[in-house]
Amino acid sequence: MSTLMKGALRCLPALAPTGPHPPRADNLSYSFALPGGAFCAGLARRVVSDLLTRHDLTELRDTAVLATSELVAAAYRFTPDREMLLRIHWQFDALRIVLYDQHPCHGTPERAEECRERRSAGMWLLAAAVEAHGGDWGLAPALTATGGSKTWALLHP
Repeated sequence: MSTLMKGALRCLPALAPTGPHPPRADNLSYSFALPGGAFCAGLARRVVSDLLTRHDLTELRDTAVLATSELVAAAYRFTPDREMLLRIHWQFDALRIVLYDQHPCHGTPERAEECRERRSAGMWLLAAAVEAHGGDWGLAPALTATGGSKTWALLHP
């Protein structure tokens, strides 16, 4: 079908030809869902390792792989067999790894704080690894209608 475009689309500028953009730190931005099984930690470790190698961030690879594994394992421990979302991106000269899970809301603020303390206590290895890279980590409600938690790690080269 060789008809000319008509209407509003005709006034759009032509796209500039672009070539492939090689992976670099400043274009590292990936999000993907994990089905929530116990095997997800290993899958996430392999993906993060490969992404950081491809984007030339090998100096952060080992710590990022450990951090990812800890985030996924904690989510699985508190919400087994529930889908989770992993996001890894480079922003403001730091690697950010964020994991969203489907941990249910608690009935009272006291119960929510008890759960948060329990989860945080189990993250001692993550805390030590992140601190070694001058980074930070945290745990917060995901702020969705159905609940959920957001755990994250921030690593500096």
